[in-house]
Amino acid sequence: MVPLRPDLSRFARTPLRGGPSPIQHLPRLSQKLGGADIFVKREDLDGLGGGGSKLRKLEFLIGEAEARGADTIITVGGRQSNHARLTAAAAARVGMKCELVLSRLVPIEDDDYVNNGNVLLDQLFGARIHDIPGNVNALEFAENRAAILRSEGRNVYVCPLGGSSPAGCLGYVDCAVEIVDQTEAQGLDFEHVVVANGSGGMQAGLLAGSIVMGRPTAAIIGFTVLAELEKARTTTLEKTRQTVALLDPTLTVPDEAITLYGDQLGSGYGIPTEAMREALGLTASLEGLLLDPVYSGKAFAGLIKEIRNGRFRRGQSVLFLMTGGLPSLFAYRGSLEHLTPSGP
Repeated sequence: MVPLRPDLSRFARTPLRGGPSPIQHLPRLSQKLGGADIFVKREDLDGLGGGGSKLRKLEFLIGEAEARGADTIITVGGRQSNHARLTAAAAARVGMKCELVLSRLVPIEDDDYVNNGNVLLDQLFGARIHDIPGNVNALEFAENRAAILRSEGRNVYVCPLGGSSPAGCLGYVDCAVEIVDQTEAQGLDFEHVVVANGSGGMQAGLLAGSIVMGRPTAAIIGFTVLAELEKARTTTLEKTRQTVALLDPTLTVPDEAITLYGDQLGSGYGIPTEAMREALGLTASLEGLLLDPVYSGKAFAGLIKEIRNGRFRRGQSVLFLMTGGLPSLFAYRGSLEHLTPSGP
């Protein structure tokens, strides 16, 4: 039975991506770990702004902003936010002004972290950066800034953390459809789909898409990298329900739809862990692939742990969403420069 595809054509959307992201097998890493066959969906390959998963959300967010006649977009994030970088790039592509409210959420203050990586690219894309302390409410700051700009005659669209509004989550509904189409075309069958859970929008969108298509949700496993587990679970469930309501308000989302683990968060958002460092070293030295230290590195560390503890077994296949964030590697140089190679 062919699953029902959600109709996304009724939502405003601005094309920012180059087409479906490919699914690739990681044979050497799979052999090294000795468990499930690992595949990655290369969300990092889109060229705009350095690439990354946030472009899926931004197609709908920029689309919504343009439909409202916005000439300026403001968004929020941490100092090394991938979402902020790609928002600035997307704004440059469509001719909008962009302002970024970047919080000092991570207790790292060396020059690489403060001025390199995503921050350098934000500046190249022409964004105005507001550097605020971590204890200041970034979204409130953004709304106050928007009010000032509106008083000057600007039409401002304020985008939430991670782009994870219901409209933004539609980008990962689209991804859920794409995964179904690719697995059917390539004869693949994934027992598990593993994602990083930051602001919750990626996992929420994938879950919403699966629910609308009548597919099981238990296979979609998130590892929280931003919030503590129960807060992340609550946020993800709420966003899933909001996104499903956009698509089909007759459907319900049970509490148990969310499969989420908190064991890879470590000391907090953006703070390196040894498991993350190992994950970066293994994927780079065995497969030539670059995870990022904040999101995909920690989530991939969770995948590795689940293989080692026997949950992801030999004979199964697992799909990991490789979400990009490569520029932040340069911001974390001090934490990564002594990685031990694992390849030949």
